[in-house]
Amino acid sequence: MTTSGRLLLRLTVGGLMAGHGLQKLNGSFGGPGLEGTEQTMGALGLHPAKQQALAAALSETVGGGLTAAGFLSPLGPAMITGAMAVAIHKVHAKNGVWASEGGFEYNLTLIAAALALAATGPGPFSLDGLLGGQRSGLRWGVVAFLLGIGGAASTIAVASRFRPDEDPTAESPEGADSADAA
Repeated sequence: MTTSGRLLLRLTVGGLMAGHGLQKLNGSFGGPGLEGTEQTMGALGLHPAKQQALAAALSETVGGGLTAAGFLSPLGPAMITGAMAVAIHKVHAKNGVWASEGGFEYNLTLIAAALALAATGPGPFSLDGLLGGQRSGLRWGVVAFLLGIGGAASTIAVASRFRPDEDPTAESPEGADSADAA
């Protein structure tokens, strides 16, 4: 990939992802802000919803910003990968591939672009390039993939662990309440 191609891809993917995160974080660009994002997280079964909303907003905002700036690569692409993997798992996978049906084609495209940037490195017109700390190559793409998928799996595991009881006053099948069952 050419230097100008990497710069264009970094600025587009990173900038749009940062904006997407800011929608969640503080309501920028017509977004719901943290309160609205918290409601969405709860509806998606991502608990604790308040912390999941903040984590998603920061992951997208910081991951996008790091990617756009080409700083600390491959951390930014890994954060984008993780956020989009959770979106695919919790929202889009059940709808198939195509976005016209609510599917995951857009999310997967963002993951592919982020991982391509992780593998090729941010290029000389980046903070990493200016500071002499560029990392590139297949292994860095794999590192970004593993970090992103690991973060997504952790997010889903935390959500499962903190899932609220359906009805805390319901009795167990044996007729004892939940406190007696322990």
